[in-house]
Amino acid sequence: MCADIHGVGKVAVPMPKSSETLTNARKDEILNACAMLYETMSFKEITIKEIGKQTSFTRTSIYNYFQTKEEIFLALLQREYEAWITDLEAMLNSRESMSIEEFSSQLAHTLERRELLLKLMSMNHYDMEANTRIENLVAFKRAYGGSMRAVTCCLEKFFPKMSIADIQGFIYAFFPFMFGIYPYTVVTDKQREALERAHTNYVFLSIYEITRSLVSRLLTSF
Repeated sequence: MCADIHGVGKVAVPMPKSSETLTNARKDEILNACAMLYETMSFKEITIKEIGKQTSFTRTSIYNYFQTKEEIFLALLQREYEAWITDLEAMLNSRESMSIEEFSSQLAHTLERRELLLKLMSMNHYDMEANTRIENLVAFKRAYGGSMRAVTCCLEKFFPKMSIADIQGFIYAFFPFMFGIYPYTVVTDKQREALERAHTNYVFLSIYEITRSLVSRLLTSF
């Protein structure tokens, strides 16, 4: 199962190396522009026109690579999943054994470094996926599945006594939990004031703290 974390069975269409390099460079430039805008603007505010203003080529050229804004955001999320997989692989190869607390801490740190991933995960995936061409959606799902395989490989290595059902139980609890990490940990001043005035007794935790706590509790239960 863990022989190829990134997945198998990819079908590549051959193209000249120079053309492929240019295509990838322009896609990355578009994604970088989108990520930069997303730091200060909402999804609704960001348009392909705004993204085009931040690139070195014309706005109409963007349509050669992405047909909708949703495709751009989903591709950005795909890139973040792929970066997280790289972090998980490094964690997998970092040592031969880990205790529950060590594993919980290490896994929490991988997400602590991927705030953009968590922010994108908190968005409405239904609209993004509905407005994305099937080939791009398949590429995204491949990256998403790769992240599940990477976490599975880590569990199999560091907790060999976990059964297949145990690991599946962890995955089904942990991945849905990830979708709520960002809105629970990144709170605006307006939200903070509202919570305090509503007397919710809300406990403010960091990405690291909330993730480490959940992972530790899950593993202890198994």
